[in-house]
Amino acid sequence: MSTACLYPELLEDSLYKLAVNGVSCTEIFLNTYSEMRRGYAESLKDMMNRFDMKCTSVHPFTCEIDPIMLFSDYERRTADFLEYHKNYFQFMNIVGADIFVFHGGKADRGKEFYCERYSRLFKLGKSFGITVAVENVSRCQSGSSAFIRDISRMLGDEFAFVLDTKQAVRAGETPFAFLDSAGGKTVHVHISDNGELGDCLLVGRGNFRFKQFFEKLDGYNRNASVILELYRSGFGGISELIHSYSVLSRMVEPYK
Repeated sequence: MSTACLYPELLEDSLYKLAVNGVSCTEIFLNTYSEMRRGYAESLKDMMNRFDMKCTSVHPFTCEIDPIMLFSDYERRTADFLEYHKNYFQFMNIVGADIFVFHGGKADRGKEFYCERYSRLFKLGKSFGITVAVENVSRCQSGSSAFIRDISRMLGDEFAFVLDTKQAVRAGETPFAFLDSAGGKTVHVHISDNGELGDCLLVGRGNFRFKQFFEKLDGYNRNASVILELYRSGFGGISELIHSYSVLSRMVEPYK
């Protein structure tokens, strides 16, 4: 489960609530620069160690400025932003996460330009032992399954993918279309239910075909991590959230 589910609670408080309620694996959503300090990162790691919890991924708070920083014609700004990401990667090395969630550009500058900029960040991440994975975000270039298919082919082994089920629905597509586009390069999933009541629901509140999805994901990459990511408006309290996590955990158990 992602700490983002409890936003805007402080990160350490969100992580503690998940830990004491038995969540064994988390994605940390960093909300500000000070949370990348070494001492703070080590305190989070100590907390997770106490509760036998692991962190599989990190989501950056700077994702909204990817377009003007990394996908800029101003080379110095791009270079500075790449340098800034070292803070994220050092944080991830401390907490034990190895997948970095990347939104990417919004304006259509062409696939070649996108691939060139993403490749630079991907290679930087690899130097820290981190996999930078493109997430399908409906308002970004990555919101199209055709775009994901094309850049996956262009980048080859220098590409990884985070599938967000709610973002697929928002883009007017299905999560299955994105999964087929990225195939075995799908390393991480942000999952929630969807249906008539909305595109980001507690597990069981919609009609998403979880069993078929996990069977297909297992066929592509059985090592992909699956994280429950809900908006705070999508549940009443922590008990509902933990119940949804428990249901999801039982669903994925046969594929471990």
